[in-house]
Amino acid sequence: MAAITAKMVADLRTKTGCGMMECKKALTEANGDFDEAIKVLREKGLSVAAKKADRIAAEGVVDILVSDDGKTAAMIEVNAETDFVAKNATFLEFVKGILKTIIANRPADVQALLADRYLDTDMTVEAKLKDMIFTIGENMNIRRFVIVDGTLSTYIHGKGTTGVIITFDADEKAKAAEGFAQFAKNIALQVAAVPVLYLDKESVPEKDLDEEKSIILAQLHNDPKNANKPQQILEKMVIGKLGKFYEKNCLLEQSYIKDDKITVGKYVQDCAKEFGGSVKVTGYYVFEKGEGLQKKEENFAAEIEKMVKG
Repeated sequence: MAAITAKMVADLRTKTGCGMMECKKALTEANGDFDEAIKVLREKGLSVAAKKADRIAAEGVVDILVSDDGKTAAMIEVNAETDFVAKNATFLEFVKGILKTIIANRPADVQALLADRYLDTDMTVEAKLKDMIFTIGENMNIRRFVIVDGTLSTYIHGKGTTGVIITFDADEKAKAAEGFAQFAKNIALQVAAVPVLYLDKESVPEKDLDEEKSIILAQLHNDPKNANKPQQILEKMVIGKLGKFYEKNCLLEQSYIKDDKITVGKYVQDCAKEFGGSVKVTGYYVFEKGEGLQKKEENFAAEIEKMVKG
């Protein structure tokens, strides 16, 4: 039996990206043969992926790719178990490859995407995903993606914590204006910086509006100062307080982050006038990494102790 040294394990880990213990086991099984150990690791790839499938993957990255003609953008969230992996160059390259596949094939949903061929390889996206799980040693999941066409602007915040795509209806004169690209980027920055639920007042569903009205009315009833006020007065007060609701939740009603003396809607109007054309914000898409997912509770001390004990 060949002696397995720490350097051999480290070299195999560098080559494959697998965990230290997995590399040590593979080298032992291969009797110290480096190439054979790589083969052993790869042969175990699918079973490794299956074993990791129930592990929580709430970290990862949100990324965006814009087509060469600038008329289509794809945004995706791919999750992994740790933030460390989200910074791994191999992982990030894999995510970018999925985005290229999405723009090329325009799959209808994640299930269709998994069945597509990954870039110019003979592997499906699902097979490539399982191979990445094996290679990096963490569970991964393609959670969601969106394809957006038209006049648009994109923004990625915090190296993949938040992704934003904004769509516009703009005439050629406005789009050709020198400041249009920066204007569009500023709207994307606004959405990344301030939570948005609706595009404008008209976009608020009646159900949501009724719910907010009932909440405000209950608050007014619970205030002793309003005890003797007629119901019709309270209802008028509700209408007045809805303004704050719109200002907080509707993009075009929000204070513009770079000049809080004006709303985003006013900023759009001012820029359209400056461009000498017509500009409207027509939609927005936001992905927050790990939004709504269960987070893993880490105990690094215990993890290190476990590794040391082997």
